[in-house]
Amino acid sequence: MPTVPHAGGDSGEAADRDRGAARLSGPLFRDEREPQPGPRQPAGRRPTPPDPAPDPASADGARGADDGQGKKSAGRNLRAAIGVGVGLGVIILASLFIYKPVFVGVVAVAVVVGLWELTSRLTERKDIRVPLVPLAVGGVAMVVAGYVRGAQGAVVAVALTALAVLVWRMTEPPDNYLRDVTAGVFAAFYVPFLATFVALMLDTDDGPWRVLTFLLLTVVSDTGAYAVGWRFGKHPLAPRISPGKTREGLLGAVTFAMAAGALCMQFLIDDGVWWQGLLLGLAAAVSATLGDLGESMIKRDLGIKDMGKLLPGHGGIMDRLDSLLPTAPVVWLLLVIFVGGG
Repeated sequence: MPTVPHAGGDSGEAADRDRGAARLSGPLFRDEREPQPGPRQPAGRRPTPPDPAPDPASADGARGADDGQGKKSAGRNLRAAIGVGVGLGVIILASLFIYKPVFVGVVAVAVVVGLWELTSRLTERKDIRVPLVPLAVGGVAMVVAGYVRGAQGAVVAVALTALAVLVWRMTEPPDNYLRDVTAGVFAAFYVPFLATFVALMLDTDDGPWRVLTFLLLTVVSDTGAYAVGWRFGKHPLAPRISPGKTREGLLGAVTFAMAAGALCMQFLIDDGVWWQGLLLGLAAAVSATLGDLGESMIKRDLGIKDMGKLLPGHGGIMDRLDSLLPTAPVVWLLLVIFVGGG
């Protein structure tokens, strides 16, 4: 933290002002670096201003740091991020097209880990004690029920999960009961319920191709936002939520996703038409961006940069699910409207 000047030669009022300035100069969030004192300058020479610290990294990478040669750096370990991304992609595609129940298991594992990250951060930063056991069991049940029994099974599972959270929390003292169970029900809807729509997409004749389309649209949207925002981003999109996101990045996300949507609907989805893909890509880009901003809002409130550290170069599982979760019901609904439930 910044040092407070000694009060030996100052009046009490001046010392109070110095202490107030010190408090206001500290970082508001963990991802904002504290300015460090620079080297002492010889007398009579103008001080050299310190290099500006880069803004916190965000998905579209619009405000990367300068690498010393006039080029922007991406603001994260791209080699690790690409390696982890490729590894996850291989696991997902292999399970998706070889044996669908294994893919359901992959989704269930991601849901449980995501719930663990979210509830852990809520406890650490806000002392909100969400019961993880009923959430984890209910989250797996939602995904499996969505795949086996369809939408009706998923609705029953989410209702029972919410009830289990209410009852499980009764075993502890009543202090903050309402706060804890409210956060628990929110977590049940935010992570496993939204993930259930992936299982609903899978349970169709061309299910693997629908899920692949959903994944491609989300990944392409994030990639377009990152690439265009990093290279051309100048106008902030939501500076109070995510300072690195730009309008140019959003335009890149929409353009890339619409192009990918047209190709996917034309060549991957049974009875799909290219113009439907344009609408699908537009909706996916918007929902992915809103999902990213939504999780950024949560992390800002918690005062953290990442939900976890499980995935090098990416953060935690929740930092990868942020755009996928809200996009799943959007893609599922539009595919049902365009080509039916399969």
